[in-house]
Amino acid sequence: MILPGKTIGVLGGGQLGRMLAQAATQLGYRVQVYEPQAHSPAGAVAHREINAAYEDLAALTAFARECDVVTYEFENVPAAPLQAIEALTQLYPHWRVLETAQNRSREKRWLRDNGFPHAKFSEVAAGGDLGAAIRQVGVPCVVKTADFGYDGKGQLKVMAEADVAAAVGKFHGQPVVIEQFIDFACEVSAVVARSSGGEVRVFPISENIHTNHILDFAIVPARVPARVLAQAETLARRIAEKIDLTGVMGVEFFVTKSGDVLVNELAPRTHNSGHYTMDACVTSQFEQQVRAICGLPLGDPALLSPVVMVNILGEAWAKGEPKWEVLLAEPAVRLHLYGKSEPRPGRKMGHFTVRAADVEAALAKARALKAQL
Repeated sequence: MILPGKTIGVLGGGQLGRMLAQAATQLGYRVQVYEPQAHSPAGAVAHREINAAYEDLAALTAFARECDVVTYEFENVPAAPLQAIEALTQLYPHWRVLETAQNRSREKRWLRDNGFPHAKFSEVAAGGDLGAAIRQVGVPCVVKTADFGYDGKGQLKVMAEADVAAAVGKFHGQPVVIEQFIDFACEVSAVVARSSGGEVRVFPISENIHTNHILDFAIVPARVPARVLAQAETLARRIAEKIDLTGVMGVEFFVTKSGDVLVNELAPRTHNSGHYTMDACVTSQFEQQVRAICGLPLGDPALLSPVVMVNILGEAWAKGEPKWEVLLAEPAVRLHLYGKSEPRPGRKMGHFTVRAADVEAALAKARALKAQL
């Protein structure tokens, strides 16, 4: 057990690391952030920020020696250098979990090999016959780069035979995954936590609405049948146990129009759709991550009230500084800004949550407030 007063190391300096550092500091831990770029959102609230490349083994080793436990805040940290530090400190989730989740081919194979429901897929190595693989899966489908994709980056829908040539040109020479296009009813996600002792807790399932591949609204409780909620929670628990998770993981699902639940993606860290937990659950996903990696008892994930979380992207600055007073005047609204200096289209700059007596009221209020920003 790693008790308050010890040092938690965080690989990555983005907003997830920032909110993790805030939760850890509140519990009395020291936090060091390792991030290639200086003046990161997480580094601004940590006790120390180290700026070096992830492949800089000398810097990474020195960082690891100063930390009692190390975690990561996004999955694009390369897994290979982490193998070099696992003998120096505790690393959670294990680098093998990261290695599986950060590559779409390995992730899909892991889901298939372990019997989890997923969309039909095919893989193409660099230089392989992409056109043949697309026809094997069937049109419509989605072509995705195998490595380092998020928020819709590195993917292309192939909705008709005429689109195949464009996909072949776009992904020429790259390893890719081709996935069956799922005409889903909605998308939901689960944030699941598992301790080193095997204790598992799942936060309430979130219904997610995306705009341009980026999460726009997270709605809790999700407006889906009880059996869908139960199936998503069961799958999240089974995945956490099978992959031997220590920490927190986001599991994204498609809910088909026939009510089936398919696993879409795994993210072995806190998740954008789980930000509502900061204001509407007994324990936040960030505190839960601290508890899990430090060997503490996991917290209660119970929902205190219906809630909707809204992402604030760089577009909100199109006409100048957003009208924060609109949000701050509302007692049931909480604003969280990430300390990023440069708003850019599609860049996540913050979020806000709206709590209400029922989820439809919360969603209506959230939409109205977003429009006023």
